[in-house]
Amino acid sequence: MRIARFSIDGNVAFGAVEGDQQDELVLDIIKGIPFTDFELSGTKVPVSKVRLLPPVLPNKVVAFGRNYAEHAREMGGEAPDAPFAFFKPATSVIGPGDEIQYPSFSQEVHHEAELAVVIGRLCREVPRERVKDVIFGYTCANDVTARDVQRREKQWARAKGFDTSCPLGPWVETDLDLAAAGDLTVQLTVNGEQRQLGRTSEMIHSIEDLIVHISEAMTLLPGDVILTGTPAGVGPLNVGDEVAVTIEGIGTLTNKVVKRG
Repeated sequence: MRIARFSIDGNVAFGAVEGDQQDELVLDIIKGIPFTDFELSGTKVPVSKVRLLPPVLPNKVVAFGRNYAEHAREMGGEAPDAPFAFFKPATSVIGPGDEIQYPSFSQEVHHEAELAVVIGRLCREVPRERVKDVIFGYTCANDVTARDVQRREKQWARAKGFDTSCPLGPWVETDLDLAAAGDLTVQLTVNGEQRQLGRTSEMIHSIEDLIVHISEAMTLLPGDVILTGTPAGVGPLNVGDEVAVTIEGIGTLTNKVVKRG
């Protein structure tokens, strides 16, 4: 099931996405929230009549760096032996169609296409065999990065955490199992030109590795997001660019880059 979060007439709700063609998609409005048992209301609204929002509002976004060997090499180093985690704040999250605002303190902003894992239940110290039970679903992400700031500052907080630096969407796909999620095509285009192309099977540390690793240290909450790393091909974004992340079996997340007002 594809579950989207949207607004219409000033109200925010979740809905199950139905249909295959973009111009024919409809939302069956969900009663309540999708992290518990829920029912479909049967009330349907065309996706074209709503504004899609970030599919979840995470308490935290835990991201993992250099989790693809070729990307680690293009960044000038080897992949870390253990998963390397950092945070993006909730204020960095935007949804499909929202604008990525080019930060005033950077002159080199890069795109990073990533598979995002959405946590579905409160959990801590998750054993490997239970990882599948704590996953709600998967969505597309763009770990937008101020690369010059990342190189200059020892901490990545500003480089990776500025407002609008974490586009998520367009919805959460809940029907992918863990094995399928481990071998999906991840690609990114800028103005229609392909920049990144890889498969999640190329990850050094698997989805299971990442969730086991981070849940040893902290409690994960429903709606929290895990970013699993980016394949090679990261590169610059400029004001006016349209950047699209497409992940097999999930969908396409599109955002435009604008000058920060």
